[in-house]
Amino acid sequence: MRETLRKGLSLGLGLAVTTKEQVEKVVDELVEKGEMTRESSTSFVNKIVEEGQQVEKDIDEKIQKKVKEVLDDFDIATKDDIRRIEQRLNELEDKED
Repeated sequence: MRETLRKGLSLGLGLAVTTKEQVEKVVDELVEKGEMTRESSTSFVNKIVEEGQQVEKDIDEKIQKKVKEVLDDFDIATKDDIRRIEQRLNELEDKED
């Protein structure tokens, strides 16, 4: 039962990051039903939250990578490109004065 719940919660955390309070609520219900002990619930909650945070970090990294790829494909100027152009313009303006 616990393993199935852990997998389900991990999947849920990956799809929509669940807050610690929501995880604790579900685990508290399992404790009340006698399907989990209070002692094991604390470490279980911490493990689920840590896994959720890692999944969130992984998703953020993948999204950032994909956005960069799309911007590169469209050949859109980045902030760094614009900063370099502004710097070059400033240098040219300074030479004219």
